[in-house]
Amino acid sequence: FEMPKRHFKFTDTGITNKIIKGRRESTYFIPIPKPKQRGKQISMDYEMQSRATPNQLINDIRKQVSIWRNKDYPYVTQITRRLLEHWQAPDKERKLFFCQIEALETIIYLTEAANKDKLGKQLLEQLALVNEQATPDLCPVLNRLACKMATGSGKTVVMSMLIAWQVLNKLAHPKSPRFTDKFLVVTPGVTIRDRLRVLLPNDFENYYEKLDLVPNTYLQDLGRAKIVIINYHAFMLRDNIDAAKLTKNILGQSRNPVLFKETPGQMVRRVCGELGKGVIVINDEAHHCYHRKPSEEKSEKLTGDARKEAERNAQEARSWITGLEQIKNKIGIKAVYDLSATPFFLAGSGYGEGTLFSWVVSDFSLTDAIESGIVKVPRVPVDDNTINENPINRHLWQHIGKAFKG
Repeated sequence: FEMPKRHFKFTDTGITNKIIKGRRESTYFIPIPKPKQRGKQISMDYEMQSRATPNQLINDIRKQVSIWRNKDYPYVTQITRRLLEHWQAPDKERKLFFCQIEALETIIYLTEAANKDKLGKQLLEQLALVNEQATPDLCPVLNRLACKMATGSGKTVVMSMLIAWQVLNKLAHPKSPRFTDKFLVVTPGVTIRDRLRVLLPNDFENYYEKLDLVPNTYLQDLGRAKIVIINYHAFMLRDNIDAAKLTKNILGQSRNPVLFKETPGQMVRRVCGELGKGVIVINDEAHHCYHRKPSEEKSEKLTGDARKEAERNAQEARSWITGLEQIKNKIGIKAVYDLSATPFFLAGSGYGEGTLFSWVVSDFSLTDAIESGIVKVPRVPVDDNTINENPINRHLWQHIGKAFKG
């Protein structure tokens, strides 16, 4: 529940037992093939090394947020201050994790306070630049901010906090362009979409009330929020005319395939019809939402299954990001907040596989979450390389069950 005060030291060969005082920097581990000498030739071994590289922008933002926090959050609205106090109240029964509060602090700082000082303005300029660089020519630039949070650290809670902060401020400052009460939550699958119903203030299990995310006097005000939760597949243009394949071919679909498809404007009305203008988008696990690198550089050559997977990833990413751009063109998007444990580019993106999104602004990694006691140490099963006919792992309970009986 507090900021990490010590951490295990990492080297290029992995984690060590040495404990270092202070918080670990946000660091990106770049995989490097390990060369192996064989005769006069050098071949690449399957073992991979890694090189630790600091995420400079994230660390710079983290430093400024810490200074701003220690000054007791200057420049924020009264509503924002009330929420920050509520989330961190010493007597709060359902305490929030530090990483959850820090994610909100970071977004709040960049939205409400960063433009008040020189260093903050420089950070905003850098974020605007990286978003522009990640966008091809002729495509609208989205204002994207990503929070990297380990699986199990409570991203859905952070989404609820984001919505509450925006809605309550919109009610108090209806003319401010910084706030909205309209939200489009985009997910990669049906299961996740159903799980996110807790974001709806009128849902019986909503997090605002269940986790005490807002003071009781504000609960009713959250009812004004308009929240639409969809899968990114909803961005794909659908058939406008319900006709048999033969009929469509006769009418000319083969010559003009878009003849029977809805227009981008029709898609936006279908997806966002009840929201109106000026929405905020919350992407859940948006590692399939980006443009291919807008450059002429040659990317890695892929073959076989790897190539098919890369093509599938590219199609998903193109559908998701294009859908958001069409929404921005039609009704406007104030900001896009990506919440993900893995905000990385995938193979075939034109970036190195595993490259961190350049618009990530806060980072609480799996290692941080393990050291903080938020998640358990993951256990990876290894091969049972016994020469016995029946490996122990195949009938594990027969070997350990007696120890648990009685």
